[in-house]
Amino acid sequence: MTDISFLTATELGPLLKSRQLSPIELTKHLLNRINTFDSMLRTYITPLHDSALKQAKEAEENIMRGNYIGPLHGIPIGVKDNYYTKGIRTTAGSKLFINFIPKENATTVDKLLNAGGIMLGKQNLHELAAGSTGTNPFFGNTRNPWNIQYMPGGSSGGGTASLAAGLAILATGSDTFGSIRLPASMCGVYGLKTTYGLVSTHGIFPTAMSLDTAGPMARSVSDLALMLHYMAGFDANDPVSLDAPVPNYMADLNKGIKGIKIGLPAYFLQDLAPDVESLFKGAMETLQYLGAEVVDVEIPELTLSTFSGYTIAAGEASALHHKWLQTHSSDYSADIRSFFLAGALTDTPQYLQAQQARRKLVKGFQEAFKHVDLLLGPTIPITPQIYSEQWVKQNLEVIRSCLPFTVPANLTGTPSLAVPMGLDSENLPVGMQFIGKPLSEKLLLQAGKAWESTMPLRFRA
Repeated sequence: MTDISFLTATELGPLLKSRQLSPIELTKHLLNRINTFDSMLRTYITPLHDSALKQAKEAEENIMRGNYIGPLHGIPIGVKDNYYTKGIRTTAGSKLFINFIPKENATTVDKLLNAGGIMLGKQNLHELAAGSTGTNPFFGNTRNPWNIQYMPGGSSGGGTASLAAGLAILATGSDTFGSIRLPASMCGVYGLKTTYGLVSTHGIFPTAMSLDTAGPMARSVSDLALMLHYMAGFDANDPVSLDAPVPNYMADLNKGIKGIKIGLPAYFLQDLAPDVESLFKGAMETLQYLGAEVVDVEIPELTLSTFSGYTIAAGEASALHHKWLQTHSSDYSADIRSFFLAGALTDTPQYLQAQQARRKLVKGFQEAFKHVDLLLGPTIPITPQIYSEQWVKQNLEVIRSCLPFTVPANLTGTPSLAVPMGLDSENLPVGMQFIGKPLSEKLLLQAGKAWESTMPLRFRA
């Protein structure tokens, strides 16, 4: 029998609704697993045992009275620790904010709690959501549950590792230049980088404000769709929030991908690790077997991604931290300090050139989407890496190799769905990503669900 820790929210919801499973029982089970395994995995910064059990008790009482409010009612969720939580410390993985207690919840936290979700705790992340390995010298390096010698990726590595280890049912993430998709790939889970402005970032520590997005992470596409239903929507407190209709993301999930045209840019086939290349070739064949048409597509502007992405991200991040860099430079870890200081050297002409390159990339994507429904590529070109003692250098190397694959979706504001592709020769996960037009999350989830039906990997207790 499957451990309830590894059931999906869409599987657990009916059990909770019909009272076959108690929210208290489920929450206690996960908290016990956190107590048992998280001293090694470091997926949480602040577990919330007492408040989680209090929320579980309230959920159980309401469900027993017949006041079941929906499919998230009683579902335990891990919250990335750059999301504000009222009265609960929110560190952003940084020494600077180790004692910061927000006076309000992030909009998305309120939405998930109002839907009946139970907040298990605040989850670990690469410091200030600005790195790609999962290293954190202040709260411990998050470990990849598939092999604890390996990194989980970052910056949302605490969330993806908790999902892979059965320490959360759902998790929230943020994605500025790959922070949902990269760790989803390394941990073998599903992660959705949403259309810029679709999910409110009000109450989330900013990293680079013109790139920041928030989104769901889970062990199934159906769970992503479920979370997105509650996370998406206009927020007057977020100046870049989109005032657009929110469709039923759960509808048409099982429609399949027959007849969908998927474009494959040659750009995403460069410098792939052998296992990534092999698995990706197999994935393309499977998608064609499922009825999709996979065609080559040229987007020359993709070559501009690395320069513009790094320049914009580093420049905006250093501007946000200008004051603290002047007064508390020693409170940053070496890799983040070097990244921000590099951004401080970005001058106005360089930043404007990067934004001009970004506009060209947006036009390149718009032209490509006249001919195809989705784009496809490996999520990242590398397999999970063993943690190195040279962690500052390693983080920069991972960013340098992976940013060209993940940042195009951030620069263009388009959604991207990361899905597991299989296991490499070391039995570690590898992933690929579907990229869609702005606000095409429904189609992305439909494609992801079709792919998931091929069962690229199974989770283990």
